[in-house]
Amino acid sequence: MNNEVRVRFAPSPTGYLHIGGARTALFNYLFAKHNKGKFILRIEDTDKLRSTKESVDAILNGLTWLGLHWDEGPFYQSQRTELYRQHVEQLLKEGKAYRCYCTPEELELKRAKALAEKRKPIYDRTCRERTDQPTDKPYVVRFKSPLYGTTVVKDIVKGNIVFQNEEIEDFVILRSDGSPTYNFVVVVDDVDMRITHVIRGDDHLNNTPKQIFLYNAFNYPIPQFAHIPLIHGADKARLSKRHGATSVEAYKEEGYLPEALVNYLVRLGWSFGDKEIFTMQEMIDNFSFDNISKSAAVFNPEKLLWLNATYIRGKTAEQLLLLLDPFLSERGWSYNKDQHLLKLIDETKMRSRTLVELVDMMDYYFMDEIKYDDNAAKKLFNKQNATHLEIMKSRLSQMNDFSKNNIEAVIKGYAAESGLKLGDVAQPLRLAVTGRTVSPGLYEIMEILGKERVIKRIELALKYIAKMMIDSI
Repeated sequence: MNNEVRVRFAPSPTGYLHIGGARTALFNYLFAKHNKGKFILRIEDTDKLRSTKESVDAILNGLTWLGLHWDEGPFYQSQRTELYRQHVEQLLKEGKAYRCYCTPEELELKRAKALAEKRKPIYDRTCRERTDQPTDKPYVVRFKSPLYGTTVVKDIVKGNIVFQNEEIEDFVILRSDGSPTYNFVVVVDDVDMRITHVIRGDDHLNNTPKQIFLYNAFNYPIPQFAHIPLIHGADKARLSKRHGATSVEAYKEEGYLPEALVNYLVRLGWSFGDKEIFTMQEMIDNFSFDNISKSAAVFNPEKLLWLNATYIRGKTAEQLLLLLDPFLSERGWSYNKDQHLLKLIDETKMRSRTLVELVDMMDYYFMDEIKYDDNAAKKLFNKQNATHLEIMKSRLSQMNDFSKNNIEAVIKGYAAESGLKLGDVAQPLRLAVTGRTVSPGLYEIMEILGKERVIKRIELALKYIAKMMIDSI
């Protein structure tokens, strides 16, 4: 092996970029950068029926959004078929592989017989020493696995794992349609790309001895393996859609920040003391397999929300406005970047866990006509509160300096002289101005909206109350 650390992330483009795949990519990226090595992207698109351009785009866009920029690639297995064919021919020529002419029906009978006899249903090597080669029969090419002994997988995370060779069948390396299989092409690719460390989920562990057979057959150096425990849901089952969103794209659409998701993913199976919040550079500086857990990580959506909220609070209003722009545009809301909007973002970000929540909580700023919360309107929009709103409209209209301190003085003054609790005045006013009963500070919001918009919204609320009273007769 060369001295330079070279790792690869090799997804199959048969769907979105899964959270588990994203974490594997992240661990590869961090290990490469920590060791001043190379992070290589390889698209394993040999499944012609399921591989799609849309999936490739989703993978590339997801990695880019997360900030996991590859140094080489992307390489596509579909463009490397001649290289694989040459390697198959080499093994056939050296007697390390053979053509198998057993039909699918024959293989199924063999499998059924093995199960009936309570044997492991592996191929019985019928064609292993066959000398004739019919030209009119389809065939697959199988690798001649060792019949005896053991194979030791020296794993950085799990330690040494021993496999009995006799339990590993002569596996197929070339299908009858001429397409190579996974275990074969990854070895050819990893050698061709000079991969020094194979970092992947431990669901690939059982494939590793087969791949070691192939490395040895070609007299290739064996890379170091690191099999990472999978991500589970709270029920200890493998992470799936029933546990929530599982694609990177979905989290982007739901308003998560890439740095928050990366920070969360790195803590799924890796730790550095009690530290929770990491910059990318801190992850790179401190990443080590010594701190990888040997047990499955549990995905906690609430922890991710907390982390995302922390990152949102750490952003400036200007930074957040850039991030919010696609969400605002999606709703057809236009805006001017002014101090009022920036101040509103600063007021609202402290209560928001996602960018979508942040937009939802600011919708009243962009709307010309407020949509009132139904339950709140039934409770607060009545004849008595209409009187309070009328008086507040009159007093607010007379204000020259529409600042939050003056607004607060006017509202509190009216409540005091009327013998009312502050909430009796403030809550109907908040509903009239924002459409809801929960928002950032009412006085700050009214100042941000400005006198003209506040008065207009009170007038609309009064019309709404009048209509409600007529409709109830």
